[in-house]
Amino acid sequence: MVKIGLEISAILENVAQISTIGDEFRWYVKLKCTSCGEVSSAWQYLSLDESTETKGGRGSASMVQKCRMCGRENHVDIIKEHLSSYTSESDGTFSKIAGFECRGMEPVEFDFRSGWVVSSACSKATFNDADFSESEWYEYDENANQSVGVTELKYRFVKLKK
Repeated sequence: MVKIGLEISAILENVAQISTIGDEFRWYVKLKCTSCGEVSSAWQYLSLDESTETKGGRGSASMVQKCRMCGRENHVDIIKEHLSSYTSESDGTFSKIAGFECRGMEPVEFDFRSGWVVSSACSKATFNDADFSESEWYEYDENANQSVGVTELKYRFVKLKK
């Protein structure tokens, strides 16, 4: 079992934090089988509110999948305690926002997509369901008469210490 962290980096303009909301948030990833190296061609999502039983009744995971190439059953689980927001203190640097417990497969690509919550640094305004699929997002905070934005979105996966 390996623990993998998802770190993101962004330039924030008048933004206090970006976060996910609720257990239904979908983390879109491409996964690689650690046994044979096969990488999924399609985007798949992990979500806290969806769980599948593992083979042999040894628990459940956010995703259980059999590798198309080698036939090995693999699974990935979201580590709820590792979920966090990206804040203005991290502006421009990488910061961990999620953790995954991986057995037999690991995430190798991440797609931001939509469902993010952006909090303004100028007022108490929040913008729900922000779409980061273009790696940037802009809006106008009418309470503060200021533009808000998230640009230069990047990600990386890192191995976490036990």
